[in-house]
Amino acid sequence: MATSVPNRLPAGKNSTAEKLLVAASELMIERSSIEISLSDIAQKSGANAALVKYHFGNKDGLLLALLARDAATEMSNLEYLLAQPITSTAKLKLHIGGIIRAYHRFPYMNRLIHYLLHETSASSADEVSKFFVAPLLDFHRRLLAEGVSRGEFRPTDPVLFYTSLIGACDHLFFGRHAMSRATGVGPVTDDVCRQYIKHMETLICGGILTQAEEAAAAG
Repeated sequence: MATSVPNRLPAGKNSTAEKLLVAASELMIERSSIEISLSDIAQKSGANAALVKYHFGNKDGLLLALLARDAATEMSNLEYLLAQPITSTAKLKLHIGGIIRAYHRFPYMNRLIHYLLHETSASSADEVSKFFVAPLLDFHRRLLAEGVSRGEFRPTDPVLFYTSLIGACDHLFFGRHAMSRATGVGPVTDDVCRQYIKHMETLICGGILTQAEEAAAAG
């Protein structure tokens, strides 16, 4: 069965396809798991399970479309952010906060990315790379190059930067259960999210800002 993102979903937030996506999203948030069945989705949405196959091919196709929908807003903001008349350092901080908030808003996102990249078909992995990984890597490459050209950033490998930022998000949300068992930490609340954004700003900016820019940011 095909699992590529549909070229067009029915318009309108009350469409059957949208209801199915909303139901899947709500179920995964409620259960803190991506292990949901077609019958679960059908019951939650009030639609027939057969409509999942009609609109998305199969459950993996629905999950792929859900991840594409959830990632779309953040991806669409990348070009807008890069074009803003602000410092590269300010853009970097806004991007760090935006990525972490996106993971917090859709707490199943990291698990979906892992699942679709590593546990489904090659076509699904290609789609995730196309609408999530590649645009983010390209944005990081251009933002870092801009920061270097302006004298704000030290030369930084965009692949290593991507690995650091996305890996940090991944472990906060994906590894939280292991941490709770080992240290007794609680869930990722809004306050934890804010603290983590500040922590990652300090960590990343401390690593790539030039001495002059670091002094300017501190002063």
